Amino acid sequence: MKKETEILILGAGASGLMLASLLERDNYLILDNNPKVGSKILVSGGGKCNITNGNLKPKNYLAEQRFVRNVLKRFDNYDLLEWLGERGLKLVVRKNHQYFCKNSAKELVSLFEKEINSKKILLNQKIKEVKKIDRGFEVVTSRGSIFSKKVVVATGGLSFPKLGATSIGYDIAKTFGHKVSTISSALVGFTLQPEEFFFKELSGISTEVKITIGDRVIDGSLLFAHKGISGPAVLNASLYWKKGKITIDFIPSVNLEAIKSSKKNISRVLELPNRVAKAFLEKLEVEDRACRELTRDEWKKIETLKSYSFAPAGTFGFSKAEVTKGGVVLDEVDSSNMMSKKVDNLYFIGEVLDVTGELGGYNFQWAFSSAYVCAKGFRR
Repeated sequence: MKKETEILILGAGASGLMLASLLERDNYLILDNNPKVGSKILVSGGGKCNITNGNLKPKNYLAEQRFVRNVLKRFDNYDLLEWLGERGLKLVVRKNHQYFCKNSAKELVSLFEKEINSKKILLNQKIKEVKKIDRGFEVVTSRGSIFSKKVVVATGGLSFPKLGATSIGYDIAKTFGHKVSTISSALVGFTLQPEEFFFKELSGISTEVKITIGDRVIDGSLLFAHKGISGPAVLNASLYWKKGKITIDFIPSVNLEAIKSSKKNISRVLELPNRVAKAFLEKLEVEDRACRELTRDEWKKIETLKSYSFAPAGTFGFSKAEVTKGGVVLDEVDSSNMMSKKVDNLYFIGEVLDVTGELGGYNFQWAFSSAYVCAKGFRR
């Protein structure tokens, strides 16, 4: 098979589909190794896809802030909501300004399929190599070669390997001399050291916490899981964790001084689920009795629940990660059009870049915003 096009989009995920939907002419092809488009979209957000967030700021991203700001100001959450609304997509707001598809993520994928010429989508094609040639690029696939004047790398990261995620985007970047920062799983649960194995016995229980990593303080719920700890607060914490200790306030709303004279048992006033409270008391070797009967040493042990520090063993890995942290280094990409500063007509958008958002629709917003900037760059 030999095909030619002006723009070849590598990846039929969120950024690639958005880019194709924004192009004004059928001068493109989309290439993907999966049997269908939008595989990750369909499983995200519990099958309803958290598309964006009503509170959008560069600080919601682990990335070079100026680059992110330059892209988001060109196409922000309001622009995205307007664009989707004009095409009839109905959204609902849940969980702190998070926008989801009303019924199913399939609604978003169907919208893209209506916007894109189906003849322009080539599926079940594994990318083997991208080569620079005189008139542009030759992309060698498992089904032959495609020649294109411009190539857009929208291949995503390594999360969800069962959905066909590969390192091809990073490999292409390195082939053309781009630096790729350290790749790791993010928005993912933590595994535990033996000292915290008792957490596993609490699997299925959630509680509100405050997690501190460096200068970041993250509020939200923590879910005890059979592999370790998960839940929104933990997933967001994983974005900023490298190695070493994290500190968790398991009783963020409790004023310890105010409860010291209580006649109630300590387990009843800690504002923790009963099983969790009793597990911590056992770990701390504090008898569950009236607060006013506890000794000074026992209160010192209870105080550690306000700053419970430990080092996670690691994370649940890419198979459980929402996104990939790291990617193509931003100072080698032009934020005005997403084109490589090293190779003309080579572009990078979406998750393949060294931009990772917090939980809550920020990563899909980045995919759509970077695609918009890229599309506008083609029109100059």
